[in-house]
Amino acid sequence: MNKAILDEQAIRRALTRIAHEIIERNKGVNNSILVGIKTRGIYLAQRLAERIEQIEGQKINVGEVDITLYRDDLQKKTEDHEPELKGTDISVDITDKKVILVDDVLFTGRTVRAALDALIDLGRPAQIQLAVLIDRGHRELPIRPDFVGKNVPTSKSEVVVAKLAEVDGLDEVIIKQKTAIKTV
Repeated sequence: MNKAILDEQAIRRALTRIAHEIIERNKGVNNSILVGIKTRGIYLAQRLAERIEQIEGQKINVGEVDITLYRDDLQKKTEDHEPELKGTDISVDITDKKVILVDDVLFTGRTVRAALDALIDLGRPAQIQLAVLIDRGHRELPIRPDFVGKNVPTSKSEVVVAKLAEVDGLDEVIIKQKTAIKTV
């Protein structure tokens, strides 16, 4: 059974609130860049950039980071096939910048850790902040978001699925039960 926790309007409101919080915490967006974690994080970063420009009247750079080669489970994932690289695209030097890393769902923290490794390989930011649409808990690493659209307590038997119009054709966040894998 799927349970909708955010619809299109709720996602829009959450991103607007996060945009305001980013501006407030950083006293504007000078010397800042939004970096989305592929895939859905980049679309959220772009939407945040649009809202920040509407609110502040100032553009903020947006980049994207591909964490494929930084994953700590890469060995397991590549035994059957080569990893698919989607590419990192950050058009400005991140050294001494405030980087706001953006992702859709924060769970164990391993994706964020991989993104941090990828960012550090590109330069030395003055600061890295984390913005997520959904924080579902169950951290395995000491990672905490600075900006959260919605905290959603979940059990480990549940999966949180964020769908975005740019990828999935609609905006929604749902919780569903994990499907058991049957062994024969």
